[in-house]
Amino acid sequence: MATTERSFIDTVWDFFCSLKLTLGLLISLALTSIIGTILPQGALNPQYVASISQAKLQIYTKLGFFDMYHSWWFIALLYVFSLNLVCCSIKRLPHVFKFISDPTLVLGEGQRNSFSLKKELAFSGPVEKGKERLSEFLGKEFSAPVVTEHNGEYHLFAQKTAWCRLGVYVVHLSILVVFIGAIIGSLAGYKGYVNIVEGTSVNSFDGRNGQRIPLGFDVLCEKFSVEFYPTGAPKEFKSILTVLENGKPVPGYSQVKVIVNEPMSYKGITFYQSSYGPASEGSEHFISVTPRKGGAPEKFTVAEGALGTLKDGTTFRVLEATQEVRQFAPGFSGPAARIEVTRKGAKPQTYIVFKNYPEVNAQRGDDLIFGYDGTNAKQFTGLQVAKDPGVWVVWLGCALMVIGIFIAFFMSHKRVWVVVSKGHARMYGNASKNQAAFQMQFEDLSEKFTEIKI
Repeated sequence: MATTERSFIDTVWDFFCSLKLTLGLLISLALTSIIGTILPQGALNPQYVASISQAKLQIYTKLGFFDMYHSWWFIALLYVFSLNLVCCSIKRLPHVFKFISDPTLVLGEGQRNSFSLKKELAFSGPVEKGKERLSEFLGKEFSAPVVTEHNGEYHLFAQKTAWCRLGVYVVHLSILVVFIGAIIGSLAGYKGYVNIVEGTSVNSFDGRNGQRIPLGFDVLCEKFSVEFYPTGAPKEFKSILTVLENGKPVPGYSQVKVIVNEPMSYKGITFYQSSYGPASEGSEHFISVTPRKGGAPEKFTVAEGALGTLKDGTTFRVLEATQEVRQFAPGFSGPAARIEVTRKGAKPQTYIVFKNYPEVNAQRGDDLIFGYDGTNAKQFTGLQVAKDPGVWVVWLGCALMVIGIFIAFFMSHKRVWVVVSKGHARMYGNASKNQAAFQMQFEDLSEKFTEIKI
């Protein structure tokens, strides 16, 4: 009595060869990728942290949602998917190779009746001559045939692009190559952020794990500039960077312009323009205070947040400043500052004072007219720093994927048989896909086939 019980190894093998597993993994990867798109990745913005509850923050952090593509469970999904692809390929490749390397050369009667594309030619000459003439015809119009003699008949078999049946396995290979490239980048590469104040340089940056990673060279921010739309939104922010080795500029890497989508790469490390802002350390603001009744203005130089004291005991401090006020006060442009003024025995009052609009500053009606004369504050440029030695492997995988998809979807395995027997020859055709296009090619071949003189 035959047994149907399968061993544990066979069960595991069938599981990893399962198409259901493939679909489940693809759906899981798609859903988790959506999570990685919705939730911020890497260093979290303090505003985002403040906007969600601590319970959610802890759960998301423990599940690795903020660094999802490096989380153990996402990498495990990729490993299982890779194993699934390998197992499926190992299981099915031998059959495909056999189909290509050992095609059906002799057509039985049952096979002949199953073809929808066929054509018959009657001739009165000898069978040998018919075989030779039809072999020459196939070689010229389609492909050189393999001739097999069977039961007094000659079977001529010709095929084109049989290897296109391997297209789907090229796609499988390309996915594995992309995964290998991603793993190389994850293990040997890194990503982080660094802020560089204008006129200063750095030789290290903060990695994802908070550790300081050395660059092996210095990057100097020569200058930073930002342009705004009339609405006040930033239009373009640009860094001028210079790479220094042993304190000297590297030829070809001096005053390189870096903007969004136009990074700078040096020694496999790429610097992307990411953010910008005012450098708070060491910055000072220039405030002028003029009595409305007239007289010379008092000039003050104060650090942001520090108190300035007037002769009558009135104090003020700069709460914040900007080089472009239009994003906060539509209709105005240029530098401005928000100051807090406290008179003796009175509550603090907050003003916005403009550099380019002294007449607006004078409209408040107070005894003292505050003006903003600018700042010596510098800007910092925020750069994303990334090194990915596996990127070329990923690009190779992408190229293989394009080739594999083209082969799998736009090419077909075309086969033609001609069975030559006494007094007639019958031609049969078949294609692995796109039967409509092959039918037109077969009809054209059939017309020439019926015109052969034997």
